[in-house]
Amino acid sequence: MTPSANPDERLRAILDSPTYRLAYEDIDLLGQEELRPLRLQLELLKPERILHEQGIHSTVVVFGSARISDAETAAARRDTLERQTRAAPSDAKLARELAQARRRVDQARHYEQARRFASLISARFQQQNRRDFVVVTGGGPGIMEAANRGAFEAGARSIGLNITLPHEQAPNPYMCPELAFRFHYFAVRKMHFLLHAKGLVAFPGGYGTLDELFEVLTLIQSGKMKRIPVILAGRAFWRRAVDFDLLLDEGYVSPSDLDLFTCVDEAEEIIDALERFYVDRAVDGGPA
Repeated sequence: MTPSANPDERLRAILDSPTYRLAYEDIDLLGQEELRPLRLQLELLKPERILHEQGIHSTVVVFGSARISDAETAAARRDTLERQTRAAPSDAKLARELAQARRRVDQARHYEQARRFASLISARFQQQNRRDFVVVTGGGPGIMEAANRGAFEAGARSIGLNITLPHEQAPNPYMCPELAFRFHYFAVRKMHFLLHAKGLVAFPGGYGTLDELFEVLTLIQSGKMKRIPVILAGRAFWRRAVDFDLLLDEGYVSPSDLDLFTCVDEAEEIIDALERFYVDRAVDGGPA
């Protein structure tokens, strides 16, 4: 392109040029492959600075399925499918959906227990000048929503660490806007779950929940992180989902490895397990 002889047009071309942007304002630059280390560093630094500014001293992590809903929503979905199935009794797809919806009604108890646990612990430990055992979730629906919701209903703050996915996962509305984060990198997000964690509660879930849970157990087992209480909520589910006794019988884990977690059912049992962990070990920073 022939440069313009008009000084005003030349000045406008300079001001509009991507090379004239400030480097930290240049999204095209930041998105380049070579700048991945910088993007990783930014995802590490941003939440840490904000948590410090917000006075967050410690957290309790809540994992669980994004597919579980509250009892009212689950029942409404089941009732709708039951009406549709009565109108089309030979529809195999509807029959499968109805069977799943009935399971979701039963699974809703996990939503309610996560909600109650978050409410109890948030009401107990969040103070005006110091915030401990702040609930942190993946920021999405299901069990994540339940835990953020419980904290919200207790008048407390909670954190959400959402992740960009091919099919976008919308944040739930109950986490605090000033403590809602979004990540591109799973690895950095996982690190943030644990940086201030004083406890981990895993409710029933799928691949994501199992991945996050076993990464924590591996880090503790291998001595790569300080031991924290790990609590599996929903005894019946965990008994079938993972055959820990088989792992022990085959020699793939040691008896002491099975002491790294506790199984419970009720929200109050989770609180008790957290208390026992810190009282038994006289660890600073635990429930008091």
